[in-house]
Amino acid sequence: MKRLMSFIVTVAVLMGVMVFTTPGLLDKVRLGLDLKGGFEILYEAEPMQQGQAVTPASLLKTAESLEKRANAMGTSEPEVTTEGTDRIRLKIAGVTDEGEVRKKMKEPAVLTFRSAAEGDAPGTYSKIELVGSDFVENAAEVGRDNLNQPVISIKVKDKAKFAELTKRLLGQNLAIYLDETKLSDPVVRAELTDGSASISGNYTVDEARALADTINLGALPLKLTEKYSQSVGATLGKQSLDQTVKAGLAGSLIILIFMIGMYRLPGVLASFALLLHTWLLILVFVIADFTLTLPGIAAFILGIGMAVDANIITNERIREEMRSGKSILSSVKAGSKSSFRTVMDANITTIIVAAVMFAFGTGAVKGFALVLIVEIVLSIATNLYFSRWLLNLLVKAGTLNKPKQFGVKESDIRAL
Repeated sequence: MKRLMSFIVTVAVLMGVMVFTTPGLLDKVRLGLDLKGGFEILYEAEPMQQGQAVTPASLLKTAESLEKRANAMGTSEPEVTTEGTDRIRLKIAGVTDEGEVRKKMKEPAVLTFRSAAEGDAPGTYSKIELVGSDFVENAAEVGRDNLNQPVISIKVKDKAKFAELTKRLLGQNLAIYLDETKLSDPVVRAELTDGSASISGNYTVDEARALADTINLGALPLKLTEKYSQSVGATLGKQSLDQTVKAGLAGSLIILIFMIGMYRLPGVLASFALLLHTWLLILVFVIADFTLTLPGIAAFILGIGMAVDANIITNERIREEMRSGKSILSSVKAGSKSSFRTVMDANITTIIVAAVMFAFGTGAVKGFALVLIVEIVLSIATNLYFSRWLLNLLVKAGTLNKPKQFGVKESDIRAL
């Protein structure tokens, strides 16, 4: 009776949680461009001047600059990622003026040092005094002053120009801008003649490092060349999503009918485990903030197919043991044990292949591989362990005590 009550409570609680939370989870899943509409661009980055190189730091800061520009234009959740040593992939959904966004994104990140011009409002600076190329490459470094506070040391190429500037702006602010975003506005406290200066203020170490990285990026601005792009209309994306959902529901319904019709009550347990598996995957997407794309849905469906395969192998092994004349409990134990290694081998080899795809692939390939890996891990937990635990509860409780409940005819059972 305790086992039966454990089974009923577990199933009832999980079913209630899934029914109650699924609509909200589905609304929170972030959709990719191919399902929501938008455009994707792959840029190749190269230095503005010959003889310079693209560094990992400059590539990362350029990607961050692209994301800030996209956010400033009011776009919806832009995705900017670096790939390899010189490429940046940009994904933006829900864009109305694609041409304007393309134009803005392609401009190199511009670092400027500005002073206040006549007529500027307090706290704004419009007169450009220095640009990124005026600084020595990778010269900005974070150090400590006498009070152990973070300071950023910089060096310029033209000492005379810098000396004239610091003399003219003595006691005034010299603001630092990346594009049109003001990063800092330190005060010039001395005339500097050696081409070196230090920037101090109420910075944390992380803030000081970020500012130093930005200045170094400004000394090595990157030019972006569009290598690949794709555009998906919002209507087409919605159609893709609707058709995919319909196909997935139809396929899932056929699978559930097959499992229940073929394996009777164990098929019902396997179907419940599949539903739990699907709900957990949606939960992972929401918690981890994954983006759902068409390749991700393909991996999702493939993972369900593998989960079904695991249940079929297990139930067939159990039925083989029953046909040989063993008891229900012995058949369940022997069938589960003999199928475990087969199922695990298949899952582990698939995880290895998916891991290689994730390590060496890009874009949609990475997304497909990641979803597949998550799918398999959840499948092992739900369809290999959880469904067998439920099955053992019912068998040991005496609820499952007849071969026909497993889809095995009495005439097929051989005497030992």
